[in-house]
Amino acid sequence: MRHVRRLAGLGVAAATVWAGAAAVLAGCTAGGAGAFGGGEGGAGRGGDTIRVTPHDGARDVPPDGRLEVRVPSGRLESVRVRRVEDAEPAEVPGAVTPDGLRWRPGAGTRLAPAAKYAVDAVALDGHGRRSARHTTFTTLVPAHRFIGYFTPEDHATVGTGMIVSFRFNRPVRDRAAVERAVRVTADPPVEVAGHWFGADRLDLRPERYWRPGTRVTVDLRLRDVEAAPGVYGVQRRTVRFTVGRSQVSRVDAAAHTMEVRRGGRLLATLPVTAGASRTTTYNGRMVVTELFETTRMNGATVGFTDAQGKGEYDIKDVPHAMRLTDSGTFLHGNYWAEPSVFGAANVSHGCVGLRDVRGGSATSPAGWFFDRTLVGDVVEVVNSRDRKVAPDNGLGGWNMDWRRWKAGSALR
Repeated sequence: MRHVRRLAGLGVAAATVWAGAAAVLAGCTAGGAGAFGGGEGGAGRGGDTIRVTPHDGARDVPPDGRLEVRVPSGRLESVRVRRVEDAEPAEVPGAVTPDGLRWRPGAGTRLAPAAKYAVDAVALDGHGRRSARHTTFTTLVPAHRFIGYFTPEDHATVGTGMIVSFRFNRPVRDRAAVERAVRVTADPPVEVAGHWFGADRLDLRPERYWRPGTRVTVDLRLRDVEAAPGVYGVQRRTVRFTVGRSQVSRVDAAAHTMEVRRGGRLLATLPVTAGASRTTTYNGRMVVTELFETTRMNGATVGFTDAQGKGEYDIKDVPHAMRLTDSGTFLHGNYWAEPSVFGAANVSHGCVGLRDVRGGSATSPAGWFFDRTLVGDVVEVVNSRDRKVAPDNGLGGWNMDWRRWKAGSALR
């Protein structure tokens, strides 16, 4: 189940070096320290333990269509269905059946048209082992209309690396008209420019990270704007979010460490494991876009398969997972590797792993960092034997210089 936690107290008075004491935490290995990576993880997809209808990634779902979460055995521990990437996020009411096998929405519940929904479910099997699943789907958009799904959400408090991002459900032909209808202003004032990635995505950001405390307003005036011949917008609303404190974490893949800096001050140095030699971690600046207390990672969803086509790994209960890219790079808790790996070797499939215990612990390095992370925080990876992350992979736009960024605007 996803819980986007707000900023917690620092809990330390000075910079902390998180080393040693590894043997104190229980480590769980499955076939050796490197058997499971967890990188490029495909979080929450590809499993059949928790079955969700509509299927993950479904589009044009009727607002009165079937919505259900079920398990073949065991019981559902929690289910959360929520409208996301909208100015008015809302929970879908529902309940788990007495036998624990199904969740269904409340009687008379009807989904909103032209909306995106996220499903987060956690289940327990007969042995008390936890499994998680995260899926999304979008409901029907009326013919000849277009809509922009966007991040961040209204009234959110975000990190200084947040980029305002719109993904449109139909290709945009008149990009200038659409970009003119999306106005992003800041207090204190700062220049904000847009950049198009293809015909269906518009990102907007300032030249440098937002100043902490900045209040940002996004005015959408897309209603009746013609994005393509005969295709008109339906949205007219205002979204506001606040930029919280500055936190930038620097992962050194060669040194196997992550320095966490708050407002430029070193808060902690954590031992990590990054991508192994054949599955390296991207270099560059990435932005946290989602946080999951528990999620599932299946290698088959991102191309890590064996000779039978099954995932090289399938971890049903990855704790403290923070998404960094759309392609599946996460910074997450790892309980299956030997404790001696952290700070000493790179064994993952491309993610960055922090030491944790099964079920997650607030006192582990992963739990400590998770509790101090906001959507919009920046994680920069250096000294990895890989290319720089693409600017359109997640909110990777900070890897593009300001001149090139502004050149991607339709209003230049």
